[in-house]
Parts: sequence; C-alpha cells; structure tokens
Amino acid sequence: MSTPEPARIVQPVPPARPDATTAPEPINQSAPVPAPVPAPGTEPFLSLHTAVVLLADAVIGLVIAALTVVSGTHPATAAVAGLTAAGVSTTALRALIR
Repeated sequence: MSTPEPARIVQPVPPARPDATTAPEPINQSAPVPAPVPAPGTEPFLSLHTAVVLLADAVIGLVIAALTVVSGTHPATAAVAGLTAAGVSTTALRALIR
C-alpha cells in the first residue's frame, strides 16, 4: 500500500505591488521637465549652422573655380578665385543663414 501524501497548506499570494489597490497619484503637468544632459564627449564637433555655412562656402568656391577654368584662365588662377569667393561669402552666409 502507498502512503498518503501530507496535506499542503495553501497561503494567499501577496499582490505584486503593495499599493496596487490604491489609485495612482495624479502627475503634476506644470512641473518643467529637465532637458537631457548629453554625456561628456558626445556633443557635435560643429553646430548645424556652421556645417551649413561651410558647405555652402565650399559649393560657391567650387562653382566659381569651375566657371573661371571654363572661361579659359589657368587652373591655379581659378583655384585662387574659388578660394577667394569661398572666403568672402562666409561672412555674408553667416548673417543670412539663421
């Protein structure tokens, strides 16, 4: 004959959260949310404004240099003209692009 199994005592399971039966507190919507602080070393090398100005400078310089070469001048002269155009356009583009 087999021996009978001992009787198990079943205990109630506690709720996952002790405050699960209470209503959640309302969130204060008027409190400002702080902006996330970037980790050190993750800020960009150039700002977006600076990158756009430098890219536009490079395009202007290349266009002027290409047009100068097409007009029949020496390529070195065209390079100087392109660099000059890029340099001069920096201040104007900085003021115009905001």
